[in-house]
This record gives sequence, C-alpha cells and structure tokens, in this order.
Amino acid sequence: MTPLRSLIRTIPDHPKPGVQFRDITTLLRDPEGLRLSVEAIADRHRSTSRRSLGPVGGAEVDLVVGIEARGFIFGTAIAYRLGVGFVPLRKPGKLPGATVGRDFALEYGEDRIEMHVGAVETGSRVLLVDDLIATGGTASAAVELLRDAGAEIVECAFVIALPDLGGVERLERQGCSVFSLCDFAGD
Repeated sequence: MTPLRSLIRTIPDHPKPGVQFRDITTLLRDPEGLRLSVEAIADRHRSTSRRSLGPVGGAEVDLVVGIEARGFIFGTAIAYRLGVGFVPLRKPGKLPGATVGRDFALEYGEDRIEMHVGAVETGSRVLLVDDLIATGGTASAAVELLRDAGAEIVECAFVIALPDLGGVERLERQGCSVFSLCDFAGD
C-alpha cells in the first residue's frame, strides 16, 4: 500500500516565496491513493464497516458538507460511500437562490462562505470535509455557519493538516473533533 503522504507533491515558493504548497492533484491522479483517502475518512463514520470501530463518538452522519473547491472532490465521494447527501459551501455569488453566509478574515482582507437557505436542517449531524487545514479561517467560518443553521458537527475531516499554522487548534477551541489523514508539521 502506498503511503498517502508520498502521493502529495510539495511545490516550493507557491503562491509566494517561503510557502510550501501541498498539491493534492498527484494524490487525485493515483487510483489507489484516491480510493484510500475516501475510504479512510468514510470508514470512520460507517457503523456497518468491518474495518471501522463504528461512528466517531457514536454519532452517525446525516450529511457531508464540503468546502469549495477541493472539499467537493473528497466530500461527494465520502457522502456516496456513506449513503448520505452532500451540501456544498461556496464563495459568494456561486449558488442560485437564497443563501446564508458567514464572513471571515484572511491574511490580507476578508472572504465569505455561503450555502443555500434550508440546505442543512436543525439537528443534522454533519461531517465537514476539505482537502487541507492550515490557519483554519475558512473551516472555522464553515463551522459557525453550520451551527447557525442548527447543525451538529460530528467531525471536521481533512486529507492534509498543517498543524504549525494553528487551524486544528482553532477548530478544537470551537469544540470540534478534527481528523486528518496526514500531517506536514515543521516542513
């Protein structure tokens, strides 16, 4: 079995000097890597899986919510494996119809994440998925948006965590369980 970390390409100095960009396109291109990534996260939440110890914290998942854009790639496949629906969280102006959103701060400015009104019902148990957690700004805003809609966050799951940037701790301070398939700490 190929270690997932070895399938993630590092591109130095992208998008600016000093940044080590973690590129998942090489993981996505690898059939075994893609399958293992999806199954590893889905199996944590599939109570009938022989490979799983059962759902995380005893809570089953009603919906998978993916953060634009790479969270859609993993999130829809995980939702399919779990037999549940998928809800996209998008940037402003990308969803037709009425939306609700949450603004959040970036390093240099602000951004916003939105979902359709009524996409998540009160009491829905949600698995939040994205490809990478760095500073946690987008994921933190997603958690707030989902909780405003009445959702319970079962877990925030990522393919990659960059723990030195503080996003994992930020989500944990919000009371979220955080899981990643591989970490790139200190490099």
